[in-house]
Amino acid sequence: MTQYLYTYGVTDDGSFEMDLPGVDDATTVYTVDYRRYSAIVSDIETMEPEETDENARLHDDVLQAVIEDRTVVPMRFGMTFKNGRALKGVLRGGQRAFRRALMNVDGKVELGVKLVTEEGVEIDRDAVREDVTERLGAVSDQRAENDLFSDRLVVNDSYLVAHEDREAFGEVMGDVTETYEGELKVQYTGPWAPYNFVDIEIGAQ
Repeated sequence: MTQYLYTYGVTDDGSFEMDLPGVDDATTVYTVDYRRYSAIVSDIETMEPEETDENARLHDDVLQAVIEDRTVVPMRFGMTFKNGRALKGVLRGGQRAFRRALMNVDGKVELGVKLVTEEGVEIDRDAVREDVTERLGAVSDQRAENDLFSDRLVVNDSYLVAHEDREAFGEVMGDVTETYEGELKVQYTGPWAPYNFVDIEIGAQ
């Protein structure tokens, strides 16, 4: 059966191969390399992988394993290429964009912050957002605002944080939790690959 390449992201920290569960029952994750850039891939038997909860989790799990010791420009779920030649063409054509993106997120991870009102609580939302943004801005490099998809959601932001600042960021999150105890439920997640701080558009070949 034809094998295609399911792609998780791009790094410039060298090629590798590791035994790691991947999308659609893959058991090995490895790189396809072009000059200084390496696309992180696993083999797959379809060009259109189904975005099940399990596959989405595996996609994120691979990226989380890789970002432990590498800087990665992540790809969205479903990026699949017919062969190594097509994928290398993308690496070749996107060298400048990958260089910029990797420099921007080098040594950093994405952390997610949500603040949700407790049932029946009224609060000055603008004041909360201003306070939280100011506090976390002091221990992060960039902030991205995400959709407030619920009436109870007051803050839904992503932060780009250097590895050496993660402890300080966590301490500030502890202070935020204490400040709004009883009024807001604080959700703090990550580290994630820096999806919200990469703006490269890639078309699968």
